[in-house]
Amino acid sequence: MSKSTFSDAHQVLVEQLTAARKQSGMKQAELAALLGKDQSYISNIERGQRRVDIIEFVAVIRAMGLNPDDVFSDILRQLPVSFAV
Repeated sequence: MSKSTFSDAHQVLVEQLTAARKQSGMKQAELAALLGKDQSYISNIERGQRRVDIIEFVAVIRAMGLNPDDVFSDILRQLPVSFAV
């Protein structure tokens, strides 16, 4: 697995996705079902084991009933000034 998977920047994304799910009151299995996935899909994202592309990000956030623009803005504010990709 690439080193960037576990970068500080990736950790910000993981933490924000996890916090959004918890704040929405959803369990991993509930969110996964809305996405047509297994619970392990969400677990792998939240453990930092699975990278999320922008399309998946939007789908996950919308499934929680949230606005992707708002969540992404929060992520951008928390990202380190520079990071490796």
